[in-house]
Order: sequence, then structure tokens, then C-alpha cells
Amino acid sequence: MISSRDDVLAVVKRHLVDTVEGIGDAQVDPAKSMKDLGANSLDIVEVVSCSMRELKVKIPRAELNKLTNINELVDLLYKSVQEKQAAAN
Repeated sequence: MISSRDDVLAVVKRHLVDTVEGIGDAQVDPAKSMKDLGANSLDIVEVVSCSMRELKVKIPRAELNKLTNINELVDLLYKSVQEKQAAAN
């Protein structure tokens, strides 16, 4: 169960490292965009899709298009996870 923002960051990092060639966990700077880390647009779609699937949340594409770095993605995913958990209780 996802209990903190760090849990969400770990999910995003894992998918980023698995998807983008030549990037290691230590190189992932959440203040940077995925493009800054060498991801192309298909990589980004893959990372976001896999992260949403693992976290069992859906985020509208319009909201995703506004994001400028990994921290913003993590914040948005974490907020969605919290809302889903609150609705389930």
C-alpha cells in the first residue's frame, strides 16, 4: 500500500530506470524533467502509464500535459492515490 509521497517517487523512479536506457537510480533528479534525463516522448508515456497502472489511478491527459518535472508528476500521482484511498474508506 502506498503510504507516502516517497513510495510514489520510488514507483516512478523504478519505471524510469526500467524504461530509459543508460539511466540509473542515482541519476534520477526529481527536480528535472524526464526529457532532461534522456527520455523521449514514448518513454515518458510508458513511465507514466506503468506508474498509473501500478498505483491503480487514472489522471487525465490534460493534467499530465501541464507537468514540467518529475516532482510535479509524483505530487499529482500521490494526490490521486490519497483521494482514491479516502474514497474507499
